[in-house]
Amino acid sequence: MGPRIGLIAGSGDFPLFVLNEAKAQGLWCAVLSVQVGAPDALESQADAWGRASAGRPAEALAFFRSHGVRDLVFAGKIDPVSVFSPGGLDAAGRKLIESLPDKRPAALIRKVYELIEAQGFRVMDPGPYLKPFLCAEGDLTPAGPSPEARDDIAFGWPIARAVADLDIGQTLVVKDKMVVAAEGWEGTDEAIRRGGRLAGPGTVVLKVGRTVQEPGVDLPAVGLGTVHALVEAGASALCIEAVRVPFFEREEAVALAESRGLALTARRG
Repeated sequence: MGPRIGLIAGSGDFPLFVLNEAKAQGLWCAVLSVQVGAPDALESQADAWGRASAGRPAEALAFFRSHGVRDLVFAGKIDPVSVFSPGGLDAAGRKLIESLPDKRPAALIRKVYELIEAQGFRVMDPGPYLKPFLCAEGDLTPAGPSPEARDDIAFGWPIARAVADLDIGQTLVVKDKMVVAAEGWEGTDEAIRRGGRLAGPGTVVLKVGRTVQEPGVDLPAVGLGTVHALVEAGASALCIEAVRVPFFEREEAVALAESRGLALTARRG
């Protein structure tokens, strides 16, 4: 049995890919699902499994303590509504919410980390489990973005970075050098669909990290589901930040994008 880690799993496939990579590295993994929508396969592949509300940190930490785990990794989306719902909070959760300077995602997550570390746990950088999913700079589909789409990427890039740095969201939808939509609470895929509804076919989507991206704090990621949303929205291109935004199920996603005339590319900040 290898070293032990705990995975705090939100929704989406992100936690499953982190779990698979951690186990491939020989780690023993206790997984706690804190969000509806976590992959079903997590339970069968975890060495220990549990569920708790995202607003009940005392319960979550008791689970990991019972399994002798001190090193924790966050992965997946956690819906802010589930965290701020008064009925879902324990005493530690209520105290944490009351202490927030504001309720932006990064502020909330930093407070959660402080609480966790005050209880003798360590929050680990998920980076070592994400390296296989990071993209080098360049086009990911055989046909890269059109000249018009590249112009939109150049236009939108500094705006996307500014929006991310303001902790508003890490996805920006543009068309014809106009901002169509910025990601809010709804997440990447819904922001893409909203942009498509507002502007019609031909939108360009950018996904970036913050200029100073703290390890484990609301890490941006894309995957096959993202490409399905892009196809549904009639987008023409997706540009992600190279080496910083993980791309899960890349082979299947690239094949789907290529079959639908959607360009995928990665750019350095």
